[in-house]
Amino acid sequence: MAKHQVLVGGQWRDADSDAWFQASDPAAGDVLPDHYPVSRWSDCEEALNAAVDAFRVMQTMPREQISLFLEAFADRLEGCSEEICEMAHRETALPVPTRLAGGELPRTCGQLRQAAEACRTSSWAQPTIDTATNIRSCLAGMGPVAVFGPNNFPLAFGSISGGDFAAAIAAGNPVIAKANSMHPGTTRILAREAKLAADETGMPPAIVQMVYRIDHADGERLARDPRLAAIGYTGARSAGLKLKGAADAVGKPIYLELSSVNPTIILPGALAERASDIASEFTGSCLMGTGQFCTNPGLVILCRGPQMDSFVESLVTQFEAAPVGTLFSRSGQEGLAAAVQTLVAAGAEVLCGGQPGGGEGFSYGNTLLRVTAEHFLAAPEALQTEAFGNASLLVIADSVDQAIDVVSHIEGNLTGCIYSDTQGGDDVAYDRMAPVLRQKVGRLLNDKMPTGVAVSPAMNHGGPFPATGHPSVTAVGMPGAVIRFGMLQCYDNVRPERLPDLLRDENPTRVWRSVDGVWTQAPVPPKSTE
Repeated sequence: MAKHQVLVGGQWRDADSDAWFQASDPAAGDVLPDHYPVSRWSDCEEALNAAVDAFRVMQTMPREQISLFLEAFADRLEGCSEEICEMAHRETALPVPTRLAGGELPRTCGQLRQAAEACRTSSWAQPTIDTATNIRSCLAGMGPVAVFGPNNFPLAFGSISGGDFAAAIAAGNPVIAKANSMHPGTTRILAREAKLAADETGMPPAIVQMVYRIDHADGERLARDPRLAAIGYTGARSAGLKLKGAADAVGKPIYLELSSVNPTIILPGALAERASDIASEFTGSCLMGTGQFCTNPGLVILCRGPQMDSFVESLVTQFEAAPVGTLFSRSGQEGLAAAVQTLVAAGAEVLCGGQPGGGEGFSYGNTLLRVTAEHFLAAPEALQTEAFGNASLLVIADSVDQAIDVVSHIEGNLTGCIYSDTQGGDDVAYDRMAPVLRQKVGRLLNDKMPTGVAVSPAMNHGGPFPATGHPSVTAVGMPGAVIRFGMLQCYDNVRPERLPDLLRDENPTRVWRSVDGVWTQAPVPPKSTE
């Protein structure tokens, strides 16, 4: 049995702790042998002080050096990919070839390198120069950032490797990572490699720090602490809202990803045209990764019509025939069961599944529920309960008008999708429905299930509350994700030699400049081939 140390102040050391926890092997349904500490506040205190010191160094550090750290970290992750993926598989049961080694680790390294490029070019910083008034501004690092990682993406959204981490570092901020309790071993390996990359590239010792777990009171105390500049959080709504309350009380930015049912509307013409294809797409999307994606299609809106009954029957058949996957934890299994019970109590009918078990380890039967639009409109809050896992709710509307009414009662989501026919028969209904849905979601899709988030500069992985806390920012896609962790710094009549490099007249980076009252954007110089 191993007892593991925390990474604080540039050193691996014993935690200040008298409580320990163990992760689980979801496929075996049993606990793993290693023990991880629950830190007392003193560990947070030391980490905060060290992060403040690190930030002072990073404020004057060349952007190139920070970029080299991110790239060195990506290189190191690739160098020990087998170890990382083996541990992540043990703690999450996610398949190595198709998910971890084949998808999530390359994505993680890719977004680290994208963040490095955003840092190097300052493409996120929005430098603006008004020569007439000699007022200049740009975004710059804001201070230490705490990142709380989720259970479902141990690498790509991990607290010391994922998008929030990469974006915060690229903006020039040190990170205090709070590991997710479901994959602490994976986070420990990632933290080890981050520290080694920091050492190799001459970064301040506390640019990356990591604790495994703190109690809820200390989590809220951390959120309120004036030494902490911002928070990135991905996880359960209940814990996220407590952190948000603490951060809001002191005016601190907190970027949350909380929950989303990702409404998918299938218009009558699309169902008449290609019901079989849509059924297969939906089943694959909903059950992929045992439904443990934040963009899983958890709410489907249908209109009554000749094809509807057979479509629903085909979904039930496919759900029942599909293998039941493994959930991340016993608490995940219990949470899914509780969510299904909430939906049933609000009027939903279980068409298939609805019982624990059926798969390897922690599992719950592939579950499809149905409710009328009338019932939904009577209890919209309860019937939007997120059933995180391999479950989805069908809402049956009597007409397009009623379906639009359902959409108008949907809360903020990460994604929303509308399927329509290819011959224009659904265009009138689409034109009425899309504007209503558009304001409810961060990403609007057509004829495509929402599962999966491309790491693209154009991506918005965000949305109105309660999907996230800020509808105007994204957690995925550089340079947009970096902007969240910057503060706007303005310089008025500051002498040229005292300006940041980015705001000096001779700097060739693309900036907005006003010359004789005309605003133009300076060109980006060709990238060096050396």
